[in-house]
Amino acid sequence: MSFINGIELCRRFHKEIVEPVMADNYPCLNYSSALIGPGSEVLGYDTEMSTDHDWGPRVYLFLGRHDSLYADRIKSALRERAPERFYGFPIDLSTSVITTVPSFIASYLAVDEDECLERLDWLTFSSQSLLEITRGEVYRDDNGELAALRKQYAYYPHDIWLYLMASTWQRIGQEEHLMLRAGFIGDELGSSIIASRLVRDMMNLCFLIERQYAPYPKWFGTAFKRLKCSEQMMPYLWTVQTAAVWREREFALNHAYRQLSSMHNLLGITEKVADDVSFFYDRPFKVMNGEGIARLIANEIKDTDIQRLSQNHLIGSIDQISDNTDFKKMSRTALKELLKAALTRR
Repeated sequence: MSFINGIELCRRFHKEIVEPVMADNYPCLNYSSALIGPGSEVLGYDTEMSTDHDWGPRVYLFLGRHDSLYADRIKSALRERAPERFYGFPIDLSTSVITTVPSFIASYLAVDEDECLERLDWLTFSSQSLLEITRGEVYRDDNGELAALRKQYAYYPHDIWLYLMASTWQRIGQEEHLMLRAGFIGDELGSSIIASRLVRDMMNLCFLIERQYAPYPKWFGTAFKRLKCSEQMMPYLWTVQTAAVWREREFALNHAYRQLSSMHNLLGITEKVADDVSFFYDRPFKVMNGEGIARLIANEIKDTDIQRLSQNHLIGSIDQISDNTDFKKMSRTALKELLKAALTRR
């Protein structure tokens, strides 16, 4: 049994199993079929190791909102037609979901079909969830509902993008001198930990600059290597991660900061920022002044609520507010209320 990547395997499953069943039993029914949602194969990162669990031939089958009554009968027809194995891989029809686009987005992002999406809502969506909606592959889309959904969530609205970049520069600015201070007093372990946090924030900033959603930690580095800037950034970031002493970290970080400032200036969204580091007050180490860059970006935000939020708290989205997986699964309504409270709290 030779490995087939999940997107291709599921394409064959749709073409050879799902489409014939639908054509024979429901020839007049409009529907959509896709590989989206959770799974390494949706992002195209699956390997032979991925096949040991939650992997195999499957699709999301989307019916029209008035056709969901056919779901059980379609599932029964698929059970009758599907073999036990497909291209050598076992078929588990419980992993093939039959739903509607509104039900899918309600369960995935907690967005009701009648709800008017606000700018603030975007800060409650994890970038991994947005990736799982916009990546993968659509195999059939009779009414264009999936195309419209994926276009809607293709990337952050402009002001949200600005806010997230400002928040990330703010995080860098808050800790860039701490790594150096810890190293200066001989705390190499503490310095190294802070440096790793800075590396992660700079990598997140690179995703934002290139307008790409960042995946969750398992695929974060893999996806980063596919960014246009990775060839220039990777040597410096790796040196920061592996350096034994803080001065080596400082040297590598300074090069990475210069690269980031150049990338920022190419965006043309603010006045040009300094393309070199400078001393942190009278102390014998240099920084980029990330908080200054954050403020320049925040000043370009036009949306009233997001502008006010940026003036009070540059806390970012759920990805930046918490690294806790369970926290990211909390009620979107609860998180939205937290963000609304931040609009007025000083």
